[in-house]
Amino acid sequence: MHFAIDYLTEYRYDGEVVDNLNALRARPATTSLQRCDEFHVRTDPETRLHRYVDYFGTEVVEFGIDRPHDHLTIEVRARVTTSAPEPPPEAPWEAVATAAYETAAGEFLLPLAGDPPAERTAELLRLTRGTSPAATVRLLCELLRDRFVYDTQATFVGSTVDDFLTQGGGVCQDFAHLATVLLRGHGIGARYVSGYLWAASPDGGADSLEVATHAWVEALLPGPGERDEPVWVGADPTNGVLAGPTHVKIGHGRHYGDVPPIRGVYRGRARAEPQARVTMTRLDPQTSARA
Repeated sequence: MHFAIDYLTEYRYDGEVVDNLNALRARPATTSLQRCDEFHVRTDPETRLHRYVDYFGTEVVEFGIDRPHDHLTIEVRARVTTSAPEPPPEAPWEAVATAAYETAAGEFLLPLAGDPPAERTAELLRLTRGTSPAATVRLLCELLRDRFVYDTQATFVGSTVDDFLTQGGGVCQDFAHLATVLLRGHGIGARYVSGYLWAASPDGGADSLEVATHAWVEALLPGPGERDEPVWVGADPTNGVLAGPTHVKIGHGRHYGDVPPIRGVYRGRARAEPQARVTMTRLDPQTSARA
C-alpha cells in the first residue's frame, strides 16, 4: 500500500518563550516490510534541523529556537510504501528457552522498573497462554481488545500499566505497554512500537482520513527450524489483530519513553496545549484498506 502522511503539531503559547528545544520521531522507518520514499520537516519559526539515529534505530530530528516566539508549528510530510508480512512462524515453547533465543531477544526480555507486581497480571498470564508462542501472541491481542475499553479519558501520557489495569481502559499506548509486560512474562521478547495506522472502515472508506499516531507491539517469535532466525512479528492489541500493511512503523523501544513522537522543553512562564493532527491519504485507491 502507498500512503501520504501529513503530521501537523501546533503550539500557541500565552506569552513569549525562548530556548525551545525539541526532538521529533516521525519519519516512517525503512524495514523489510516498508519503505520511506519521502520525508520533509518544516518549522515555524524556521530553524536549522539536525538528524541522527538513536540507540534503537529510529531517526530523530532535533531543533532549537533560541529567539523569543509565541508559537511553534511543526509540519511533517512523508510518503511510504508498505507490504503484508508473512504469517507468523510456528515453533514450540521450547524454542524460546534456548540461549540463542535469549541472546537475540536481549533487553526486550527484561522487566522494567514500572511494571506492575506479578500478582496483578497473574490471571492475564494464565488466560493468554497459548499452545505455542505464536498462538499466545494472537490470543493475547484478542483478549486485551475484548477485556479492556478504548477510552481516551481513562489514562494520560504518564499513566502506568497498573493504572490501566485499575481503570479497565485506556489508549493504544496502554494496550501496548500491558502487552509487552505479558509477552515478556511468557518469556517472549517484546518491544513497544510507535507509528501511524490507516484506520479505514471495513468497506474501504474514504481515500483520506484524520488519524492519530498509534502504538502496538512486536513479539520476537522463534523460527520453525532449529537453525532458523527468530522473527519480529507486529501485533496490535488495541484492535485485536496482527499488524499488517495498514500499520506504518516509525520506531520501537522498550516502552513509550524510548520513542515518543515529540519531546521538548523551553524557557519561559508561558503555557500551551499542543494541537496535533495526522492525515493519511491512500495513494493507491484501487487497493482496498481491507487487504
